[in-house]
Amino acid sequence: MRRLPFAAWLLLPGGLALLLLMGGPVAVLLAESLRPFVPGSMRPGEGLTLQNYRDLLAPAYLFYAWETFRIGLIVSALSVLGAAPLAFAAVRSPRPAVRKGLLALLVGLLVMSLIARLYAIEMAWGSLGPLAPIGALTGIAPRSPRYAEVQVAIGLLHFTLPVVALMLVGAFRALSPRLEEAAASLGATRADAVLSVVLPLAAPAMVSGFLVALAMCISNFIAPLLLGRGVVVFTTSLMYTRFADIGNYPSGAAIGISMLLLSFAVVYGLAALARRALR
Repeated sequence: MRRLPFAAWLLLPGGLALLLLMGGPVAVLLAESLRPFVPGSMRPGEGLTLQNYRDLLAPAYLFYAWETFRIGLIVSALSVLGAAPLAFAAVRSPRPAVRKGLLALLVGLLVMSLIARLYAIEMAWGSLGPLAPIGALTGIAPRSPRYAEVQVAIGLLHFTLPVVALMLVGAFRALSPRLEEAAASLGATRADAVLSVVLPLAAPAMVSGFLVALAMCISNFIAPLLLGRGVVVFTTSLMYTRFADIGNYPSGAAIGISMLLLSFAVVYGLAALARRALR
């Protein structure tokens, strides 16, 4: 009888925990999604059906999924664009006070209450908030559906930007400053050294940050609920309505399983494209 290698013993506790704590509930959700819904009853009907999944092909459901991924992709790209300069300054700034201040800011955003941050955004960017005129300058009316999307995007950025920035801090720290010095010795300016040397080497970390931000966006529930004003509806909000308000557990479970599979397909598809582009 072959003995398990040491690496397998190290992975065994975490693997069992994932199997029980995540695999078990997902399996129950999958089984629930195949049950027929009985109106007025908390218990599903007998037998198995795919009707709950067929219902998701309706244009309304497809629109909610499109809105979720569209806003998620935009916010994820903005997170990487905003986090890269912050992370680089937090690592390469010649002033220790700047480096410590940026790190403290990023960590502080993580530990600050999420509800407090979202309501602060609502008060600042709402139709009567002091920052509402900024939206008017861009041609977006404060009470329009487009403005609600902007508010949701700002709320999601509060979640994703500090996480992506802290991920990139580790990536930039792993790059030796001598690479920039070598580029400067060959006549490159500091901006050229960063764009042609540092960023290409940090590209895998930036792709990872983008995918993490996308996963955080499409699974977020609080930001679209508080800032969407009922206009911006994510699939997470739709699931909550099915489970809590209507009591249609099979439909909510089908939405959850469908979004899980779709999210895996999108994230792993983008990761494969990024790996091919970075070769």
